[in-house]
Amino acid sequence: QVQLVESGGGLVQAGGSLRLPCAASGRTFSSYAVGWVRQAPGKEREFLGCITWNGDNTYYANWVKGRFTISRDNGLNTLYLQMNTLKPEDTAVYYCSVGSTRGLGTQVTVSS
Repeated sequence: QVQLVESGGGLVQAGGSLRLPCAASGRTFSSYAVGWVRQAPGKEREFLGCITWNGDNTYYANWVKGRFTISRDNGLNTLYLQMNTLKPEDTAVYYCSVGSTRGLGTQVTVSS
């Protein structure tokens, strides 16, 4: 079974950027499509985007609107989420996911 550990969260001002890595271990990471979801306080978890096993294709929720980019490095067993032009409404816990497996998440707080 794959294990996932997110990191890189923190406090950032509106308009700023963050890069979130997600380190994977266990099953062969490179064989699976992987993605990101987030959950804001008091809201349901929402899909952000995903990337195919070889990184050739990415898919994003409509609300991402080009601000976020998902990438992966299969040699390092790591998934990345680059977030730009952050807004206070992006404040949430961000999780990487493989199928139904998620990490513990990393908190991102965007101040206005």
